[in-house]
Amino acid sequence: MKITNLPDWARYIAQDADGQWWAYEAEPNQSHNGWYENEVGKILKLEKAAANTDWIQSLSKVNH
Repeated sequence: MKITNLPDWARYIAQDADGQWWAYEAEPNQSHNGWYENEVGKILKLEKAAANTDWIQSLSKVNH
């Protein structure tokens, strides 16, 4: 998925199992059905897509 208009601080993007995409300033931690911030850095809710059973593969480093 191509996500546009990411803030300059975003270093990672990831999708949860329910389809919600997030931007993270620091690399997020994995939970049982998605990703969560590791208590440092900013987080931003992005767009929602279809649910994704392969959500674990969605974590990507952002190249600005």
